[in-house]
Amino acid sequence: MQNVIGIDVSKETLVVCHAPGDKDQHLEVSNNKAGFQRLLKSCGGTDRLYVMEATGAYYMQLAYFLHSQGAAVAVINPVVIKRFVQMHLGKGKSDKKDAQWIMRYGQQNQVKQWQPETPLLVECRQLEQAIEQLIKQKTMISNSLEALERQPVKCLLVVRGLKQTSKLLQRQIGHMERELQDKMGSLFSIEMDLLVSIPGIGRKTAGMLLLFAGGFQQMASYRQLIAKAGLCPREYTSGTSIRGKVRITKMGGSLIRSKLYMCSLTAMRGNAACKELYERLVARGKNGKVALIAVCNKLLKQAFAIVKSGIPYQAEFSKTSPQFA
Repeated sequence: MQNVIGIDVSKETLVVCHAPGDKDQHLEVSNNKAGFQRLLKSCGGTDRLYVMEATGAYYMQLAYFLHSQGAAVAVINPVVIKRFVQMHLGKGKSDKKDAQWIMRYGQQNQVKQWQPETPLLVECRQLEQAIEQLIKQKTMISNSLEALERQPVKCLLVVRGLKQTSKLLQRQIGHMERELQDKMGSLFSIEMDLLVSIPGIGRKTAGMLLLFAGGFQQMASYRQLIAKAGLCPREYTSGTSIRGKVRITKMGGSLIRSKLYMCSLTAMRGNAACKELYERLVARGKNGKVALIAVCNKLLKQAFAIVKSGIPYQAEFSKTSPQFA
């Protein structure tokens, strides 16, 4: 109990709560290396468990620093902490109270220790995020150019500038995509070849799926993968009066969901198991979109089984093996 330290992380500061004695003690340090060293000096190192929320990118430097110093680190989803506070009827909110609740959560629950990802995997994630941002910018510029073309009066300087920016963005996207493919090839060459053997999944989606799942190394079952993608169903019924529709949770990666949905359009025609599933659900009266979501889940199930087994997709094999079907 005395070895757990709760940290409320913000952009500029770290508010810390720990209990070296009978009473909780608070400490506030800056969110930089000097503050990290002061925190470690005040609270101790290797025999302590530092618990914090996953607050964007603000916690990353602290987590890497503490891990490099041999301290145990736990990074918790903010929603989990919020529900923990609600469960204990917590009232009011401040940085000190948040740090105190985070500490209590670490004291009362068995938490999984955080481990840093490999630098190459982090670089791949950064490239993927940058590519998606540049694609959005290029789409915005293309829409602006289309709107200008429909106007009776056009400023040539604006049109020229937007076209040049669009070309520059396209070159940057192409360069980053090639760099990402090279890094992914060196990081997940075997897994990439296995995933693209599945009808409906191309190299780009395979790469995104591997980055999203961390190479499937920490996935114990395909259900975890489906839940992380936010594709598991969520029922909303109670008693005799509440009869809500069953929807997917959407508590996960929106980007991977959109890519998988596009892949499902191809998979329901060329992937034997996905096609059979889609036709069976539609024949039972299910909506087409609902059937496509089921195909997305089937693709994730196949991807998990194929990567874990190391066996490429085989249409005839999927009919006899329940883990591939």
